[in-house]
This record gives sequence, structure tokens and C-alpha cells, in this order.
Amino acid sequence: MKGIYFTDDFFDRLERLALNFPTTLTGYFGGKHRINKYGQTIEFADFRQYQPGDDIRRIDWNLYARLGKHFLKLYTDERQMHIRIYIDCSASVGFYSDKAEYALALAVAFGYMAVRNNDKVSFHLLKDGNQSDPFGLIVGKNSFFSAVGKVKDITFSGETDFSAISKISDMGSNDGLSVLISDFLTDNSWQKAVDYFLFKKQQVLVCQVLGKEEVSPSYSGKFDLVDCEGTGKGDTRNVQLSITRAMTEAYKKELEKYKEEIKKFCISRDAAFLSVGTDIPIDKIIYRELMNLELVK
Repeated sequence: MKGIYFTDDFFDRLERLALNFPTTLTGYFGGKHRINKYGQTIEFADFRQYQPGDDIRRIDWNLYARLGKHFLKLYTDERQMHIRIYIDCSASVGFYSDKAEYALALAVAFGYMAVRNNDKVSFHLLKDGNQSDPFGLIVGKNSFFSAVGKVKDITFSGETDFSAISKISDMGSNDGLSVLISDFLTDNSWQKAVDYFLFKKQQVLVCQVLGKEEVSPSYSGKFDLVDCEGTGKGDTRNVQLSITRAMTEAYKKELEKYKEEIKKFCISRDAAFLSVGTDIPIDKIIYRELMNLELVK
């Protein structure tokens, strides 16, 4: 990976943005995201009547002087979230270098928006039937940029087994956002991974990244189509085709149908879905598409 996205200008454009989380998440102490609970910040939220066992230091004595009743001052609670980013590192995603670069850039953009707002980040690589967490838990910009220097060296090969996600033993619950980045051009059941995220009460984004040739193929004539994730010569997924304009149009219709199927599945699970081509600038995806999904503010 050349890392053409990972420039000062790239990160400067993300500096004013933050990830938006449902207030129903609980997260961890010490963050900046307001939740639907009262806590220990300095920002006043409400009063409630004193109950036996409450901390008398929180009684508003000025209100008692006026009303003759004991009320507690309640303050807002702000929490730290964990953003887990799962990257499909299969040969399919890496087949076009701009596609792999784009997928990594999206992952890094999510990571940066998280750490600049005092959230935790982890990158999980899905490849060859396994998942790995090469950088560990990232907190703060120093740790983040140390990891980014290594993200550019990620390689893509083999097939991805999304069921590896369910084998992660230390995945938290109700504590943040899980982002799944892939082309989803696979027979492997990625849907089970989404269901697992939801079982863990995560906010979920399913992000499909497609190369320009996958969105709008320019091929015509006779071709041997070889599955880049296959076993090589003799693989039943390899075919010989004479590609016509009608066949290209039929492919485009099937691709749109498939994208709609993914979208419907995500809607049925209350998960966000985003499908992007590498010809769309990253800025436009973040400032328009992610804001429309209310994932960024």
C-alpha cells in the first residue's frame, strides 16, 4: 500500500468531525459522548427528590430553603466508546490496488475521528479464515499514528471467513460501533457477523467498497475469468466468456440487485449500510453519506 490518503491534509479535513452514537449505549467512563444516564460531569441536567441512601452532599440546599423539601442535583454522564473496525483483507478486496487503498483509508478515517474525540479504536484484519488484531487497543493520537504507519503495509490474499468474528472472546457489549468493510463479493456468510455485532448490542455500519471496474466494467470480447480467491487451474468458479454489451448491462443490474439485498438486510437489523465506489472522493463519503446516515456530526 502506498498510503496516498494518509497525509496531513487528509487528517486535517477530519479534525472537526466526530462519530455520533446512540444515547442508549453505555460505553466506558471518561469520554465525551452523552448517554441516557446521570453521572458526575459538571453540567447540570435535572433534579429529583431525595431518597434514603442518597448522597446528602448532592442535596440542593438553596432549593430546600425555598420549598422545604430535599432534592438532589443531577448531572449529565459522558462516556468513552470503542470503535472496532473489521477489514476484509481477502484477495478480492486487494485485486485492485485503489480499492484496497480506499478500504484502508475509510478504516483510518473512522479511527482518527474516534481517537480525536477520546474514544478507543481497534483494527481487526480478516484473512485466510482468521482474524487478527495487530495493533491492539489504540487510545490517543500518538498510538493511532504509530498504528497508521503499519496499516500501509497490510497485505491482501486468500479468502475471508466472517465467522471468525464470532470467535473474538473479549468483544464488549453495548459499548460502541462495529464497522465491517468489505466488497461482500463472496459466498461466505457475512450476515452472521452482523447478527453477532447486534447480539453484542453494538451500533453497526456495513460498508461495501467496490472498484471502478466492478461498478462499471469496460471489458468486451473473449476473456478467461479467473477467481482470484480460487484454487487456480480447474477451479469450477473459473469460466470462459465472450463479454457483450448486453452481458455488461445485465451484470450492472445484478450488482444493483445485490446491493439492494444487502441494504434490505441491514435495514431489517437496524444497521447502517453504505456502498461506495473508489471513484467517489473520500471527503464526499464522510461529509455527505456518513452525515446522512447520522454516523458523523
